[in-house]
Amino acid sequence: MSRIKAEQGYLIMASNSASGNYIACADTLVKSLKHWHPHAKVCLVTDSDEHCDLYDYVVPFPFETSDSDWKVDNDWQAFYASPFRETFKIEADLLVTGPVDHWWSLFRTKNVWVSNGIRDLKNQKSNTRIYRQIFDENNLPDVYNALTYWRFCKEAEQFFITVKDLFNNWKLVQNNIKLGKDQPVNTDLAYALAIDMLGKEDFITPGVGPSMVHMKPSVIKTNTPDWHQELSWEIVDGIFRVNGLAQTGFVHYHRKELAEQFGKYYG
Repeated sequence: MSRIKAEQGYLIMASNSASGNYIACADTLVKSLKHWHPHAKVCLVTDSDEHCDLYDYVVPFPFETSDSDWKVDNDWQAFYASPFRETFKIEADLLVTGPVDHWWSLFRTKNVWVSNGIRDLKNQKSNTRIYRQIFDENNLPDVYNALTYWRFCKEAEQFFITVKDLFNNWKLVQNNIKLGKDQPVNTDLAYALAIDMLGKEDFITPGVGPSMVHMKPSVIKTNTPDWHQELSWEIVDGIFRVNGLAQTGFVHYHRKELAEQFGKYYG
C-alpha cells in the first residue's frame, strides 16, 4: 500500500533531548502555520507520544534512530517518513509569521530545493559570516536545511542517502575539508556537502525563495545571546514584531525555551 496520503504538505521532525523541548517547538510551529493556512496538511515525525492534536499525520521514525543528544543525524529519515508527494520540511524551532503557500510554485522548479542565506530583523539579507567560516573556507553553498522542499522521486532519495552517508562517515569526511579536523557534523554542513557533490544548480536558486530571519546575536546585532531580554517583541493576530518591526515568512527564534510562551499567542 502506498505511503503517500496527500499531494503536498509540511513536515516537522521533533524529538525531545537535553538541548531543548523540540516537541513544544513543533507544537508552536504547527499552531503558527495553521493560523495562516488552516487547511494545510502537516505531518509530525517523532518518537514522542506527547504533542498537540493539530497535526494531520503523526509518523514514527521509519528506521532506528541515533542515541545522540541532538538526533540531527536522523534527518535523512524525513524522505522515508513523509506521507506527501511534495514535502516542505520546516525546522521545529521556527515561527510562520505570514502567508507562505505562494512559494510552492517556486519549489516545483527543482526536485529538491534548500533555502539559501538568512535575513536580519529589517528583512535584509545578512552578510554575517561568523557562523559560516567552514562554508566559506570550502566554497560550499550557504544553505540552511531549516527550509527544504522535495518531491517524491529518485533524485530526492539520492540526496537524502548522500546526507545519511556523510553523517555515518564523518570522521573520513573531516580529513578532506578545511577546518574540518575538530568540526562536528551538523545538518546544514551535511546538506551543503551533499549539494556540492551532486550539483549546486539542482538544489538552490540564489537570491530567490523563502529564507528565515535568524535570531542569533551576530545576525540581529544584540549584545547578549538572550535576545528576548534585550529586544521588545509582540505577537498580535499572528504577526510577530520585534522592536516594532513586523517579521515576514519564517523566523528562527533560536531560544527554544520560548516555544511554549509563543504558542499561547496562537490559541
